[in-house]
Amino acid sequence: MRIAVPDFVSSTHIALIAANELGLFADEGQEVDIVHIPLMQGLESLRDGGVDFCSGAAHAPLMIFPEWRGVKLVAALMQGTHWMLVMRSGQAKRGEINAGKGRRIATDRGPDLVFKYLLRQSGIDIQCDQVEIGPLATDDPNISFGVAAARALADGRVDGLWANALGCELAAQLGAGSVIVDTRRGDGPIGAENYSFAALATTEFNIEKNPDRIEAVIRTIVRAQSMIRQEPQRVAEVVRTLFPTTEAELIAQILARDVDFYRSSISVSAIDGMNRFATAVGLISSPVPYDQVVATRFRSLWSEQKKRG
Repeated sequence: MRIAVPDFVSSTHIALIAANELGLFADEGQEVDIVHIPLMQGLESLRDGGVDFCSGAAHAPLMIFPEWRGVKLVAALMQGTHWMLVMRSGQAKRGEINAGKGRRIATDRGPDLVFKYLLRQSGIDIQCDQVEIGPLATDDPNISFGVAAARALADGRVDGLWANALGCELAAQLGAGSVIVDTRRGDGPIGAENYSFAALATTEFNIEKNPDRIEAVIRTIVRAQSMIRQEPQRVAEVVRTLFPTTEAELIAQILARDVDFYRSSISVSAIDGMNRFATAVGLISSPVPYDQVVATRFRSLWSEQKKRG
């Protein structure tokens, strides 16, 4: 069984990576290969049968599976919009999203849609206010985007970044910038925390053909998330060898700070919020019912984390 992960050096997908390192998939009788594939390529591979699952932003499957046809989310990897805005030190205070006007902000494909929507909902006209948004010119698909963006900020090549928690933490550690917007903690316009979230997707074909395998994967994720909440230091130690030195030193404090976000349930409000975002940016023509987005036949497994956690 193959699971595509777009970023290894990240706290976003760490439940999958830690589960594999800890042998939790093996405990469920599953032989799993966690493969690093850029998000769009991973989703294409999911569509074409090259991988069994794809980890990434919950809205991202819409870029490959129109109107959610043929794909469903089976579990959340993290709750809430999991990217943050960091600006160069001294440019803005917490919550001052207008500081992005006239600046170059590094972000990646997929997260860029969320960031542009966040700006528009905050009353910023991206073109008129001259906000330059895009990937790094030297972006290497084999390097974590958040990490690369943090170093680009430190080098003065960008003014800010919209990236995952590890990239933002690294930017702060380097003295390059500080967090201006973290929607999960109340920053940004109303509803911004539900624009998207990190999730695991699979095809409807896999759901019908291999339900037992999918159940085993969900149970493994739930168990790994419970371990993150209870023993973040232990999980951090397990994945340290997979991370560069500086990032490995940061992951423990990130996990400890964000423990409450590591839960597998997908709420109706989360899908409603993502529907509004996806409709507004043209990813779907109209809101899609919850049970067409989420593989609801497996949702009873999410509650196991309450017993384990």
